[in-house]
Amino acid sequence: MSAEQAAALIKPGMTVAMSGFTGAGYPKAVPQALASLMEAEHGAGNEFQIKVLTGASTAPELDGVLAKVGGMQLRLPYMSDPSLRKRINDGDLDYMDIHLSHVAQHAWFGFYGDVDVAVIEVVGVLEDGRLIPSSSVGNNKTWLEMADKVIIEVNAQQSPGLEGMHDIYYGTALPPHRKPIPLLAPEDRIGVPYLHVDPDKIIAVVETDAPDRLSAFAAPDAASRQIAGHLLDFFAHEIDHGRLTGTLLPLQSGVGNVANAVLAGLADGGYRGLRAFTEVIQDGMLELIKNGTLAFASATSFSLSEAGIAEFNANVDFYRERIVLRPQEISNHPELVRRLGCIAMNGMIEADIYGNVNSTHVAGSHMMNGIGGSGDFARNGFLSVFMSPSTAKGGRISGIVPMASHVDHTEHDTMVIVTEQGLADLRGLAPKQRARLIMERCAHPDFRPMLEDYFERASRESYGKHTPHLMGEALSWHQRYIDTGDMRP
Repeated sequence: MSAEQAAALIKPGMTVAMSGFTGAGYPKAVPQALASLMEAEHGAGNEFQIKVLTGASTAPELDGVLAKVGGMQLRLPYMSDPSLRKRINDGDLDYMDIHLSHVAQHAWFGFYGDVDVAVIEVVGVLEDGRLIPSSSVGNNKTWLEMADKVIIEVNAQQSPGLEGMHDIYYGTALPPHRKPIPLLAPEDRIGVPYLHVDPDKIIAVVETDAPDRLSAFAAPDAASRQIAGHLLDFFAHEIDHGRLTGTLLPLQSGVGNVANAVLAGLADGGYRGLRAFTEVIQDGMLELIKNGTLAFASATSFSLSEAGIAEFNANVDFYRERIVLRPQEISNHPELVRRLGCIAMNGMIEADIYGNVNSTHVAGSHMMNGIGGSGDFARNGFLSVFMSPSTAKGGRISGIVPMASHVDHTEHDTMVIVTEQGLADLRGLAPKQRARLIMERCAHPDFRPMLEDYFERASRESYGKHTPHLMGEALSWHQRYIDTGDMRP
C-alpha cells in the first residue's frame, strides 16, 4: 500500500518502534506521511502524538518531520536532529537518554509499555518471509518480536549486496535464562543473515526508493590531528611496555572529525591487520579496510557520506567479506566489550580536573545528543579514552573545568583524556594526582592558571580534602557561560 495508507494505521497515543541508527536504515516514507496526518489533525485542533523508539538517531525524514509538527510525546534512546533537540530543550517532549545496550532489555521488561507498531526498513523480503536487513540493524530484531503489528518499508535504493553481511543473533534471553554469547572475535558469526517476523503481524508493505541522509564530516583540522598524534604516541608507549601488541585490541570509535583523524593516523602510523568491534562504520573505516589497516569490522550500522555510500556500493562484494552488522544488544554488549578488550575512543563536551566526563549536556541542562553507546564501551573497555579540543567557541569556553556540569562518565570509568594540548593517562592515580596531570597536560594555557588557582585554593579551603571542591565557585564557571557565553575571566 502507499505510505499514506500505512501511516493511517498508526493512531494517537501509540508506541511506535522504528528502525534507524545514526541516519542509516530508517524508514523514509511512512514517518513523513504520518507527520502530514499529524499536522492536519493539529490544524483541526486535535492532538496527535506518539511515543517513538529507535536504535539511535535517525534523520530529518523521521525525527525532523515528527518534531516539527509536535508529533512526539516521548523519544528514546538517542537523537541528533536540530528540530528534535529544540523540542527537548524547550521542554515540549520527554526524552529518555539511555545506554544503547540497555534498550532491548528494558523494552522486554516493559518499561516502555507495549509496542503497538514497528516500522522497519529492509532491503527485501524472501519468499519464505525472512527479511534482508538494511544499512543498520539497531533494535530491529527486538521491535519485530515485540510489536503487535508491523509495517515494512522495502527500499530499492539500498544495495542488494547487503544480503549476507548481517549476523542476527537469536540466542539472547532475560535472567535467569541467559547463556554465554559464543562470540570470541569480532569476525565470528554466531547468528543468521536475516531478520525473522511473524507474517500475521504484517499490516502493510511500502515500497520506497530513497537514500540514507548522512552528511560528510569535515576534514580533520589541526586540533584533531594533534589529538590523534598524542593518542598514537600513547599506543606506541603501551606497545613498548607490553600492554598492547602491534595489532592493538578491537577498536571502538565514536563518530566525528576527531575520531576520523585518529583512524587516519592509524594508517599513517603503519598499523596493519587491526580489528574493530564498534557501533558504526564511517567513511574512515572503509578507507582503513581498503588499505589493509583494518582486517575486519563488526558494528550495528553504517554512517557513511554520499561518497562513502558510493564507494561501498561499488565494492560491496569486497566489504561484505570484511564487515558484519549485528543487533545493538550484541554490538554494545558489556560482557563482549570487556572480554574482547575493546579500546574505546569517544568524544566529550567537557571533563573536570578529576576526570569526570560530560558528553551530553551544555551547562548542565541543555541536551546535545545523548550518551549513545559511549558508556557501554567506556565502563567495560580495556581502555577508555575521551577526546576533545581544549577550548570551544573560538577559545571562549574551556573543555577542562573545575567540576563537570553534568556527569555521564565518572572518574572511575575514565582512563585517558586527550586534547590538542596533550594526553593524561589517569590509570593508577588518586584524585589530586589526576587533577594536576589533567591541568598540566590537557588544559589550554589561557585557562590553566585559573584552574590551578582554583585547585590550590580548594585544596586548602574545601570541606573535604580527598576531592577538593569549592562548590559555588566550581559551578560559577558554567553560570558565566550561561550569562555571557564566555568562560574567560
